[in-house]
Amino acid sequence: MKLSGWGRFPVVDAQVYVPRDVEALQELVASKPSVIARGCGRAYGDSAINSSATIDMRRLNRMLGFDPKTGQLIAEAGVVLCDIIAAFLPRGWFPMVTPGTKFVTLGGMIAADVHGKNHRRHGSFRGCVDWIEVMGADGSIQRCSRESHVELFEHTLGGMGLTGIILRAAVRLRAVETGWIRQTTIPAPNLRSAMTALERAQDSTYSVAWIDCLGTGENLGRSLVFLGDHASAPDLPIHRSLHPFATPAKRKLSVPFNFPCFALNRFSLRTFNSLYYRVGAWNRGQQLVDWDSYFYPLDAVADWHRIYGRKGLAQFQCALPLSGSEEGLSALLQAVAKASAGSFLAVLKRFGPQESRISFPMEGYSLALDFPITAKISDLLANLDRITIEHGGRFYLAKDSRMSAETLRASDDRVGSFVRMRAESGWKTSFQSAQAERLVL
Repeated sequence: MKLSGWGRFPVVDAQVYVPRDVEALQELVASKPSVIARGCGRAYGDSAINSSATIDMRRLNRMLGFDPKTGQLIAEAGVVLCDIIAAFLPRGWFPMVTPGTKFVTLGGMIAADVHGKNHRRHGSFRGCVDWIEVMGADGSIQRCSRESHVELFEHTLGGMGLTGIILRAAVRLRAVETGWIRQTTIPAPNLRSAMTALERAQDSTYSVAWIDCLGTGENLGRSLVFLGDHASAPDLPIHRSLHPFATPAKRKLSVPFNFPCFALNRFSLRTFNSLYYRVGAWNRGQQLVDWDSYFYPLDAVADWHRIYGRKGLAQFQCALPLSGSEEGLSALLQAVAKASAGSFLAVLKRFGPQESRISFPMEGYSLALDFPITAKISDLLANLDRITIEHGGRFYLAKDSRMSAETLRASDDRVGSFVRMRAESGWKTSFQSAQAERLVL
C-alpha cells in the first residue's frame, strides 16, 4: 500500500504487516531483511516507513498494569495516548509530557522522545520513562533503563525506532485535581516581547507562543503567548467542581476534501493571522480552558492537513541554543516573511536544559513552521536550514521529510556516534526506515 506520514509527503509503496501478538512479531522481525515499527503515522515524514516491511503496532495495545501510589503505567507500545487519557484522567492522572496531538502511540512517543509545552519545567518524554522493553533482530527482548542496558535505553529515546522494536514500557503519569487548565493569554507585539514573556514564565507549568510569521519591521514575531497550569479543585466554579474531570463535549469537525493549491496564500494567511491575533489580544488575561482545547486544539478538526492541498505539507522545526536564539529566530522569521510563505501554525517554545544521546531538545528556543509543498518551497526550506546551522541549531527528525544527510550532520555532531552504535549493535541492517536511508543513518 502507499504510505506517508502526517504531512502526506513523501509517499512510499510499502508492505505493511499487522501482528496480533509478540510471537507473530518475532517471526516477522526474524524473516525480513529490515523492518520499521509504525504507530498512528503522526510523524510528518518518512520515519515510520520501510518499503519492504512496515510493522503496524496498533494491535499490541494492552495496558498491563498501574500503580496508583506512583502513577506508573505499564503498557504495550501500540497503546494510543487518547486511550491513556480516557482511562486515567477520570481517576486523577494525566500524561507527564504530551506532544500536540493525542493520536500517537506510546512507542511513537518514546521513539521520537516527544516534548510538550512543559519542556522547560519537566523535560522531554524520557523524564517519565522508567524502563523500555525492546525486541532485537533475533526476536529476543531486552528490558533497558537508566540502570540496565543503558546505551540501548538512551539511544531508543529519540532513536526514531532504529534501535529495535519498542514492545512495552513503564511510564509515570502526573496527579491532577481537575480536567481544566488555568490559561493566561499574553499579546506580544514583536519577537523580543514574546521571548521576554516566555522568560518570565518560568514558574508556569506550560508555556507556548503562536507567532504571526508574516509580520515585518516592528511587528516581526508578533505573538500570542499562552501560559498554563493544571487547575485545582478550588479554581473551578461551583457547577464545574461537582464533576471536576467532566469537560464539554465538542462538535466533531473535519476537512472533507483537499483545499486547492491557491487557498493558502499570503493574503489569506495575513487575514487569518491578523484576525487570530486580534481575537487573542481581546481575550488576554486568565481563563479556564478544558484539557483537550489547551493541549490538542488541532485534534478537534479531523484531517486538518488537507488544507495544505493534495501535495501535502512540509514541517520545519529547529531548536536554537539560548545564547543566539533571538538573532537566529529573527533571521528565520525575516526569511519567511521575505518569501511571503507564512505558516499559520507557527509555534515557539522555550526549552529547558537537556543532555541526551540523540533526542532533539536543547536549552533554548524551538520554532515550528508548516508550509504547503510547492515548487518554490524547497528554496525557502534550504535557506531556513542554513540559518539554523549558522546559529548552532538542530532539527527534529519526527517532523522531517526532506532534509539531506549533509544538513543533518552539519547541525548535529551526535549523529556520527549514533551511526557507529547502530553499526556495532547490528541495528543498521535490521531496523531501517525511508528516513534513515535518506539521512544515511
